[in-house]
Amino acid sequence: MSHLKIGDKAPAFVANDQNGLPVSLKDFKGKKVVLYFYPKDDTPGCTAQACNLRDNFSALTNKGIVVLGVSVDEVKKHKKFEDKYKLPFTLVADEEKTIVADYGLWGEKKFMGKTYMGTSRVTFLIDEKGKIVHIIEKVDTKNHTEQILAFWS
Repeated sequence: MSHLKIGDKAPAFVANDQNGLPVSLKDFKGKKVVLYFYPKDDTPGCTAQACNLRDNFSALTNKGIVVLGVSVDEVKKHKKFEDKYKLPFTLVADEEKTIVADYGLWGEKKFMGKTYMGTSRVTFLIDEKGKIVHIIEKVDTKNHTEQILAFWS
């Protein structure tokens, strides 16, 4: 799991979004940010999570919350994922794996007896000053918005 803890400054980053445009965490200073890391575009758990955030997007934006999804998938895959599920938020393409490394979420994973390198599914809630105020390590993909709003209600 991540080495970061509540109260830490969220590590800064600049990477391209699903449209190939640069996005930086500091662009969102003064806003509440949901920075959610997920393993892979268009897989069952990641799709359930993204669609839950999509379906409840207005509940989040009404509270002034910005949603940023991060995976190591490339820009093109992010664009397909966004288009297929009509996702209304930014997907950050961490193709160099620097963001997942900075947040301590790139590492060994096990699935069906196989060991591989991948991204842990973790969500960081970041306040207006860029500080981590909450970390969701046990993400409920089908009810993720509720987990976020339980903290930021």
